[in-house]
Amino acid sequence: MKRMSLQAGFTLIEIMVVVFILGLLVTLVAPKIIGRTDQARQTKAAADIKAIEQALKLFKLDNGFYPTTGEGLQALVAAPPRAHHFNPEGYLENVPEDPWGNPYIYGFDGRNLYIASMGADGVEGGEGYNADIDQNGLR
Repeated sequence: MKRMSLQAGFTLIEIMVVVFILGLLVTLVAPKIIGRTDQARQTKAAADIKAIEQALKLFKLDNGFYPTTGEGLQALVAAPPRAHHFNPEGYLENVPEDPWGNPYIYGFDGRNLYIASMGADGVEGGEGYNADIDQNGLR
């Protein structure tokens, strides 16, 4: 009677080759992904600002005015006292923060809206990833 020998599993060489290939892929791909985090945050901030701007336009369409600087973006979540046609669902779910965890800056001078993020450093001005972002893009 012949005995059959079944071998299961991988050899050490096969495992080492797979680990080497995975390591090589990580070294090639990781820098491209990791280096784009700040760029993705800037893109998200710009998209958020456009969404806030649209919510403000809907608010004005319903109520006939934009929220004052004092009422701020909170007026898109909960009705300010002077809003008589406020959408019961609100215009935003909550007052958003920028991708760096800072509040968006809102201002209305009676003619012009201003919506901005102060960028990665959270202070006015800056260059690169610290640049401010408003409804016109990077400043």
